[in-house]
Amino acid sequence: MKRFTVIAGLTCAGLVVLAALLSLVWTPFNPRKVSGTRYAGPGWPHLLGTDSLGMDTASRLLVGAQTTLVVGIIAVAIAAVIGVPLGIYAGMGHRLAAEIMERASDILYALPALLLAILLAAARGASVGTATAAIGIATIPVFQRMARAATLTVMSQDYILAAEMSGTKRWVIAVRHVLPNIAPLLGVQAAASFSMAILAEAGLSYLGLSAPSTTPTWGRMLRDANLYTAPLQAIIPGVAIALAVMGFNLVGDGVRDYLDPRLKEVR
Repeated sequence: MKRFTVIAGLTCAGLVVLAALLSLVWTPFNPRKVSGTRYAGPGWPHLLGTDSLGMDTASRLLVGAQTTLVVGIIAVAIAAVIGVPLGIYAGMGHRLAAEIMERASDILYALPALLLAILLAAARGASVGTATAAIGIATIPVFQRMARAATLTVMSQDYILAAEMSGTKRWVIAVRHVLPNIAPLLGVQAAASFSMAILAEAGLSYLGLSAPSTTPTWGRMLRDANLYTAPLQAIIPGVAIALAVMGFNLVGDGVRDYLDPRLKEVR
């Protein structure tokens, strides 16, 4: 059963990646140009029909996969690059730093991605970059706290004590011993955060806090769809978002099952 879920997750995630790569070199129509009548049904040449402006839905769906992956990758990178070093630093015995970071994390937890996106949109204007920054900043506490907890576990090991007694510098211990040991946990968290970033960006686009109408994103497609006039135009991006989130979540679960030694012992 676990193997089936991993295969299903890789299939869903692979379809998203394939759509994004395909859109780099080919789309049926220009995704930003009116190419048919409004709300045309599926058929030829518009295989998935057209939206409220007459733009090809299939083309916008393919290009929307690009935005989905870019937002997920950059948001997770922001959170990991900032949160992981802070968590390791706090977990290596710096009590004052750990206390300050915990309070800062509490503040960030009180400012979800939606509120941060509203604040950044008010200051800089709504855009994909604004939404990505908001999602990345809101995810920093997750990586920081996980890295700190995992670092505390590693620092209690005897080989860390031996390294300290031998005079090894703390930054060397962090890079050579701590980071490699907590990397599997961070990888699992990155996969989970990636799927949540996709969902968050779709929500922000739906609320008009991310991409403008000229930029094809799945959340924007869902926002512009008319459920009563052309329900398929709402179902298609909704299914795409659901498959992407489910796929990367299942991939994260599979990575956890493979890397967690406790689960290996159970099997």
